[in-house]
Amino acid sequence: MQRIAITGVTGYIGGRLAPMLLESGYSLRCLVRTPRKLEGRKWTEDARVEIRKTELADADALTRELSGCSAAYYLVHSMMSAGGEYAQLDLQLAGAFAKAAAAAGVTRIIYLGGLGETGPNLSQHLASRRDVESALASTGVPVTVLRAAMIVGSGSASFEILRYLVQRLPVMITPKWVSTRCQPIAVENVLGYLVGVLSVPECAGGTFDIGGSEILPYSEIMRTMAEELKLPRRWIIPVPVLTPRLSSYWIHLVTPLSSSIARPLAEGLKNEVVCREDRITHLVPQKLMNVREAIRAALSQVESRLVETNWSMAGPMLGDPDWSGGTVFRDERSVSMEVPAWAAFRAVCRLGGEHGWYADWLWKIRGALDRLAGGPGLRRGRRDPDSLRYGDALDFWRVVGVDRDQSLSLRAEMRLPGEALLGFRIQDKGAHECTLRQTALFQPRGLFGLLYWYSVLPFHGLIFRGMLAAIQGDALRIAAAEGTRRADAG
Repeated sequence: MQRIAITGVTGYIGGRLAPMLLESGYSLRCLVRTPRKLEGRKWTEDARVEIRKTELADADALTRELSGCSAAYYLVHSMMSAGGEYAQLDLQLAGAFAKAAAAAGVTRIIYLGGLGETGPNLSQHLASRRDVESALASTGVPVTVLRAAMIVGSGSASFEILRYLVQRLPVMITPKWVSTRCQPIAVENVLGYLVGVLSVPECAGGTFDIGGSEILPYSEIMRTMAEELKLPRRWIIPVPVLTPRLSSYWIHLVTPLSSSIARPLAEGLKNEVVCREDRITHLVPQKLMNVREAIRAALSQVESRLVETNWSMAGPMLGDPDWSGGTVFRDERSVSMEVPAWAAFRAVCRLGGEHGWYADWLWKIRGALDRLAGGPGLRRGRRDPDSLRYGDALDFWRVVGVDRDQSLSLRAEMRLPGEALLGFRIQDKGAHECTLRQTALFQPRGLFGLLYWYSVLPFHGLIFRGMLAAIQGDALRIAAAEGTRRADAG
């Protein structure tokens, strides 16, 4: 049984690739910066899975962790965490990984890169991907490179951009890139190639273009998305004056992505992304989905609540803020409930996303202001409508602590003049009674932070008292529904 190392396993592709590798009979060594981000993944319970806390910049430690692995997947991308400096960081990390792989005796590296024309016209984003390819191959370890265009799958950044643009804009004034040709590929097909190349010796050291069965301009992909969403025809009007910078602001305001992420993606849209060769289709044969089939499969996963990974999961995980040495404001409230602790916990875990925050109009105003300030706002939503895992994005919050039936901690990722946490703790008082304690903490940064706290203080009663009351009502309904279900089953 081959042991395979995998980096980026807490991200969108890596989190879906790992269970497929296990199904194919491999054992895994997951190299992660924050092991807790893998909590709640059923596949991590497999005895063939090792999870190792690893810093990719630490070459010596990385060499030790790669020892004994026959192949390694490099699925790391710093755009989510390093902002405008991502290209330099990606190059540095890829070089360190290549040296460690060679020293550890790894026989193959597999990398998922970006499809696009070659030469000086590449966007910075695609040029960075090419540089990473070269860095990974710099020490002589054979590198298998798969170059993909737009990846269409539930929770992917490309899918979410498309869905939000189409849902929110019946008439779109768009940049001229909407006429650029693209060869999207379904995430299922990407994963099929990533797994398949491991067992095909001819793929070692090769670079392959991967794409779906159809080539379309972006405008036609948007129209297909509208049809699959059962929406009226979308009118798309391309204009030549929208620069990548303006396009990124537009994407930021309409979709869940921040402008810092949207800009490199928007710049890349000028490049035609079409496969120039199809050798991979003969080496790793599989049925390739067309654009409509890929969109339909993604929407089906969303509707069935089977979204295992999401684009917003990538990036560093910050822990609790360092509260020492400064003023920390606290808003603490509690309510007694005549429900089991598990029902209260389940109600708390339904916050955000489509369920909302109960005092919805105030939260929506705050979300809109955050988007205008460059923050995530409320559009990131959540991976699953009912359950939460450590590291999940929850609108403009991030789950930084979750203890089943006992507590949930959220850290604010909205634009704030300070650090904020929102915590829920449940005290079990018997089979049918518990107390829910809700605590909001805020450490101001400078004078503006103090002004911010006192300006929102008058709204806390409405927001937090209303939230507690609504959670209590939801918990009562959850407990009653479970009681009815058990009675019917009996």
